[in-house]
Amino acid sequence: MKTFKRDYVYVHDRPDAKTVLSQLAAWFEDYNEVHPHKGLRMLSPREFIRLSATAGCPV
Repeated sequence: MKTFKRDYVYVHDRPDAKTVLSQLAAWFEDYNEVHPHKGLRMLSPREFIRLSATAGCPV
């Protein structure tokens, strides 16, 4: 959660809770689809799952 806050919440305008809530879905999608994760060898979670599935490795 710390990374998500640092990379998404703190760098965008957030004048009120309504604004943050309206942007959360897009931020989570980017975080899971595009954003590289150090613990996943710089892959996004979705890339890691796809590669694990094609390699026959259970996640």
